[in-house]
Amino acid sequence: MQLQQLQYFVAVAETRHFTRAAEVVHVAQPSLSQQIKALERELGADLFLRARGNITLTDAGEALLPLARRILADADTARHEVLELAQLRRGRVRLGATPSLCTGLLPDVLRAFHDRYPGIQLLIEESGSHDLVRELARGALDLALVVLPLPTASPALTTVELLREDLVVVSSPEAPRPGGGRRAVCITDLEGERLVMFRHGYDLRELTVAACRSAGFEPDFAVEGGEMDAVLGFVRAGLGLAVVPRMVAARSGRGLRVTPLARPGLYRTIALAHRSDVAPPRAARELQRMLLER
Repeated sequence: MQLQQLQYFVAVAETRHFTRAAEVVHVAQPSLSQQIKALERELGADLFLRARGNITLTDAGEALLPLARRILADADTARHEVLELAQLRRGRVRLGATPSLCTGLLPDVLRAFHDRYPGIQLLIEESGSHDLVRELARGALDLALVVLPLPTASPALTTVELLREDLVVVSSPEAPRPGGGRRAVCITDLEGERLVMFRHGYDLRELTVAACRSAGFEPDFAVEGGEMDAVLGFVRAGLGLAVVPRMVAARSGRGLRVTPLARPGLYRTIALAHRSDVAPPRAARELQRMLLER
């Protein structure tokens, strides 16, 4: 018994017509009829009652039909499972992330993913959440790590919260300690301090500026407009303080003094986003699993 024979049998059973069934499975009608007869010989029973213009199932055909459908469905599932496993040996994942997450969260996860699936090419798009949401929506990315809340509501995206990360104050060890040397500082302690500030559109810029204004003062910028590496470099040079994620500070702590923010402090919520209307490829789903289980 061959899968092809079962496929032809199901097509005839559903169309009740040999010619139309042949069109459905894209085979010549005589070939389909020959395969059905071969299946009947192997099973030792007729599967159809053939009358001009009237094809019906015999009792044997009625018994075979649900089994044939199940066998074909299982074969299709097996084919897809093997194909997806093969995709994990080659292919690509297009991942977007904010610059601070590229520095803090991603290196360890991507190393583990690459060790497990060395044939998968990792394409990283580094940008702010606003740009990443736009790239996801137009299908240029499979997954994106973004900061919640999203800059604009997007019902076409599905987001899963990954973590809440504390923000800390970094400064040069040669500069005076912020907050008069206390072990933890408040946002109000940043009033009058010169800040090194990220460029416009950077999630950390918006969060820090909003916290300062909520505390009743306008932040004073010593220099602004940089990406993460530039900001950390300016802080090391003693140009001012910066508010950065704890993971970034931990990875870049050499040459930096790290001071926690006193409760309630500041934090940001990191989420993994993908399009709601399109399932990510298998390799992207595997990376998503590793990020969620990290």
